[in-house]
Amino acid sequence: MKNDYAQLPVGLFRPAPFDEAAAELTGYAPYSYWRSTFRTFIRNPISVGLLLVIVVFCAMGFLYPVFSNVDPNRVDLETSQWNLSPQSGHPFGTDGLGRDLWARTWHGTRTSMLLGFIIAVLDVGIGMVVGALWGYVRRLDRPMTELYNVLNNVPQPVILVLLPYILRPGFWTIIIALCSTGWIGIARFVRNKVISIRDAEYNVASRCLGTPLHRMISRNVLPYLVSVLIMEAALTIPYSIGSEVYLGFIGLGLPLDTVSLGNLVNLGKNNFMLYPYQLAWPTAIVAAITISFYIVGNRFSDASDPRNHV
Repeated sequence: MKNDYAQLPVGLFRPAPFDEAAAELTGYAPYSYWRSTFRTFIRNPISVGLLLVIVVFCAMGFLYPVFSNVDPNRVDLETSQWNLSPQSGHPFGTDGLGRDLWARTWHGTRTSMLLGFIIAVLDVGIGMVVGALWGYVRRLDRPMTELYNVLNNVPQPVILVLLPYILRPGFWTIIIALCSTGWIGIARFVRNKVISIRDAEYNVASRCLGTPLHRMISRNVLPYLVSVLIMEAALTIPYSIGSEVYLGFIGLGLPLDTVSLGNLVNLGKNNFMLYPYQLAWPTAIVAAITISFYIVGNRFSDASDPRNHV
């Protein structure tokens, strides 16, 4: 056998030289989760179109009141300027006091969207932290479950109607009313997701290494929930705006001197038969915002699913 090896051609085997730079090279694909998510999202033209609608409404709502010198609450004493139909100088017409509906609509959009963004941040923020602790700390499961059962069985419309009676109606009253129970559903959802990854190998290894709880939650748990939380925020915003419109419609929303979409709908419904445009414009804005956020949020949730990545 030794003689057989000795008879092999010398050039058939040669030593491979060691290259330190080449040794560091490994086979990998240039994959980025967020790049793949956005690539999947923009492939749908409906999602892109509705996202542009949201951007335009946000730009008009937050920039027009800053650069415009039109006072949305200025009453025109000339009766000839009252209840004007849409025309040059008044694209949306005027109301029963001669106030420009174009300016009032975009001022109201800013108020309602600011309300929705604040509620979304508070609901998702509180729900994310509480849900992560609820799912990761086992001794919190029983008391948090009982709290969830109590709050979840209180009808949301009851809270929305009672709190404005108990507190003074205003911007922060609506925020308190919507956030008082809005976070509990998100916390429950996050808790279920955390439980599914709580006992993963990397979390067990972190516990064995003595990693602090807050670091494990912030580094090992919450990054896997970012896309889900963004979707929850996108769905909370239209719900909050719709709730503000509902409270304004029944007369329990923001004070009448505060321009909001809810107050515009409340005032427009009184003159709908004679001047339908006074109700049509704010209602169309509310419908467009609600539909856009709902569809974009769901499409982003689908795009963030790794199973849909290519």
